[in-house]
Amino acid sequence: MRYWGIGVLGYWGISYLYGQIKNAMKNHSLPLKLEDLEIYKLALDIGETVWGIVDKWEYINKKHPGKQFLEAADSIAANIAEGHGRYFFKEKKLFCYYSRGSLLESKTWAYKSCRRNLMTRDECMDLLGKLKTLHHKLNIYIKTLKEK
Repeated sequence: MRYWGIGVLGYWGISYLYGQIKNAMKNHSLPLKLEDLEIYKLALDIGETVWGIVDKWEYINKKHPGKQFLEAADSIAANIAEGHGRYFFKEKKLFCYYSRGSLLESKTWAYKSCRRNLMTRDECMDLLGKLKTLHHKLNIYIKTLKEK
């Protein structure tokens, strides 16, 4: 696998997204509801994607890599949700770090699953693309929280 750097969003897309989040925080117009956070929606989608992939595996593969893969993928959204419910920005940021760790663990399990031929190439590329997009957006979100 080759890492493509900034990737899907490109430099200008990331700068634009960062500016939008920063302006929204200054104007106190960030989404108040968890369901409005784009990173949360992406994380939920990744969890459902992983569930759909792992559900097709044989028992032995579901038991070891599948279980850990599902737990890591589901905890991305869970940690974003828990952090969103916290009052202090420092706590929100801490749970985003936990979420990013789960995202990287999910990426590792995706690579391992691809190499072990547990996923099709299309499933692998689709999932890794989603993980990469979420990784960039989560980093931008963390950066905005650091400035508070």
